[in-house]
Amino acid sequence: MGLIESIRRWVDGEASGDPLEAAEDKVRPRRVWEEFLVKIAREVEAAMQREMFTPPGGPTYIPREYIVYLSGDDDKEWQGEKRRGLEQGLFHVLSERARELAGSTQLATSSFAVELRVDGTLNKGEFRVQPVWDETESGHTMVTARKSDLLQTVLPGGEGEAATPNAESTESEQTVVRARAAELFSVEIWRNSVRQSVVPINKPEITIGRGSRSVAVDLPIKGDPEVSRVHAVLTRDGDGKYWLTPRGRNATLVNGRELPRDIRSPVTPDQKIDICSYTLRIQP
Repeated sequence: MGLIESIRRWVDGEASGDPLEAAEDKVRPRRVWEEFLVKIAREVEAAMQREMFTPPGGPTYIPREYIVYLSGDDDKEWQGEKRRGLEQGLFHVLSERARELAGSTQLATSSFAVELRVDGTLNKGEFRVQPVWDETESGHTMVTARKSDLLQTVLPGGEGEAATPNAESTESEQTVVRARAAELFSVEIWRNSVRQSVVPINKPEITIGRGSRSVAVDLPIKGDPEVSRVHAVLTRDGDGKYWLTPRGRNATLVNGRELPRDIRSPVTPDQKIDICSYTLRIQP
């Protein structure tokens, strides 16, 4: 964390020299990824200062999330542990800088997040930062229009023929039967020891998370900023067994045991799935 702390002090103006130049002189040549991190950190700070405000008598408000768009080439290079290192470095700089900018005023935002995405219009080495204010963005489950072969109608002169649009047909002449998706299981949702709902699931794999306007999830759990847009993936295989794959930045627990991120782990209906302030239970 020594280099990240030096970068933070340099971005904040506490240090006059470039910490990367000092590292270059003492240890090794300057690395391209370090220069890239510093550039992004400066732009995130600039976005933070542009957006922050303190109403009279109130706390200081700062966007709780910052989306950093990378070019396609840079996105391919920033993968795995290297990508997580970049996110953690930016998060460290962002958190420290937010507290300092607020000064003696209380900071209304209690948690921050930095997310990397791809923008195909950017060239290699370019990036842009987008602050996000809306903490209540809800995920939308997209509904695909039904195909005509899913519709059955009773028409004069024949039964069970496929329905086709006909300007001469009237509503009273048609009986439409829509195909129903079979319910595979349900998920019981609790928050702060209060049951919120029981959601029927009719597909073998679902995404769980906060969602957003641009990221749809099958099972949205909203109102908690610590929940990632896509926090976990729940799968039911052909044998009726359930598997949970954590994807979020914060922990996903099963009966109090933290599951490894991006690793599919078995889960049973009698176990509690804890995602931040939410508790989920599978109902077969």
